[in-house]
Amino acid sequence: MLIPQRLRDMIDDGVIQEVIRPLKSGKEASVFVVMADNQYCAAKVYKDAERRTFRNRQDYVEGRQVADSRKQRAMANGSRFGKKQSEAAWQSVEATVLSQLHAAGVRVPRVLSGGEGVLVMELICDASGNPAQQIVHIPFTAQEAIRAHHLLIHQIARMLCAGFVHGDLSEFNILMAGDGPMIIDVPQAVDAASNNNAKRLLLRDVDNVTRYFAKFAPAVRRGEYGQEMWHLYQNTTLRPETVLTGHFKNATKIVDANVILREVQAAKEEAAKREEIRRIRQEQAKLKNQPRR
Repeated sequence: MLIPQRLRDMIDDGVIQEVIRPLKSGKEASVFVVMADNQYCAAKVYKDAERRTFRNRQDYVEGRQVADSRKQRAMANGSRFGKKQSEAAWQSVEATVLSQLHAAGVRVPRVLSGGEGVLVMELICDASGNPAQQIVHIPFTAQEAIRAHHLLIHQIARMLCAGFVHGDLSEFNILMAGDGPMIIDVPQAVDAASNNNAKRLLLRDVDNVTRYFAKFAPAVRRGEYGQEMWHLYQNTTLRPETVLTGHFKNATKIVDANVILREVQAAKEEAAKREEIRRIRQEQAKLKNQPRR
């Protein structure tokens, strides 16, 4: 087994104790089973930019910012230094997004540690304790497919509530853990508020998940969950506990009702302010008209 130098460096630094075996290799990274803190973990080793096959990356990086203004300018200008910083930002964003999503209750791996070009996470296992498979390798019954689709649609919505769109979700980056599907691979996740491609990517994520599970349960095609959750999100009415119906018209009705309620409340507050001003002016007029003693 060829151990990447980045993992050898982490062994030397004491971050991990042993590399057990390769787990999978994808377009962005290779994943290894490692031993860290006396437990099996997954170590994701990112490939160098020239060895990656991920396309249309510009769609995903729009709206991303770094704290250092000099680095941000260099990234925007595309200088050699800027390209190096862009690569570092691309690799580090996954740890940040995973941590925020995990804190928001989204079913993603828990981040344990990291190094240059490496991310160490909890190892997702199936019901037998073995590394979980991608759902593309799982034969679902119709009822299992409906349940998994329902769970994942609400996980996508929960991600959106946390401000993110996965952007590349499919049957190849969802694992079937012992307690249900888990979402992985989020270096390309986009900021829903600042990326103009967010809605398109969200709808594609939902369509990909729906298309896959429709092979086992055609009934899942009936919903318009992507349009519904985006409409609710845009109108600030999407919550982690929101029960999605799959009916886009229902989403419009819900939003319209909330908008009306907000307008009614605002009108009440405005009327109360006007009444308070009128009362104060009346009292001031009374005081002014009282005879002096």
